[in-house]
Amino acid sequence: MLVITKNVTKKFLGTKVLDDVNITINHGDKIAMMGPNGAGKTTLVRAILGFYHVDDGEIRVDGFDPVKNRVKVLKHISFIPQLPPPVKLSIDELISYVAKSSSLQEDHIYTESQKMNLDLKKHGSKPFFKLSGGMKQKLLIAIALAKKSDLLIFDEPTANLDPKGRENFYHLLSKIDNKCATLFITHRLDEIEGLVNRKIYMDLGKVVEDEKI
Repeated sequence: MLVITKNVTKKFLGTKVLDDVNITINHGDKIAMMGPNGAGKTTLVRAILGFYHVDDGEIRVDGFDPVKNRVKVLKHISFIPQLPPPVKLSIDELISYVAKSSSLQEDHIYTESQKMNLDLKKHGSKPFFKLSGGMKQKLLIAIALAKKSDLLIFDEPTANLDPKGRENFYHLLSKIDNKCATLFITHRLDEIEGLVNRKIYMDLGKVVEDEKI
């Protein structure tokens, strides 16, 4: 088992945004997580990543508490947010930082970027936050794939990609190790149907559907 959430509840300003959530993610699970805005999807992911303390219940990633053992947990997970962070580092600086902090070879990031038709060496001195939305997304995807994580989490990963970029992204994902688990927060099940084997639907902080597909 990779991730286990047991009876997880999280409140903001007295309102339950996660309500007794129980989910297990195993190696090889390819999950589409769906639901309306405010359903609790992103909050659950952020709790798994250790960004949030939960009010009740527990979360374990490979047996570790993601808050108390966040460094160990994040070694095994790559997360691509819907809105790229406003990083002020240049592309060269960002790649160097990621490579050192994740024990990666920089060449692996460049290789994955090229597969997304992103030539990073043309933009090495440019600040990350000045890239177009599509370029930011491609770079974050390239970093995630280069890291070879046990769990890849994508929050609307293709929102800023053009049709060709989406096609390249889905092609790359079809080639990753079958043991790797993937979790897509998405409103577009039709786009990723060929990449998932499980669907989780959330509403009002609860898991209302969890089935193999």
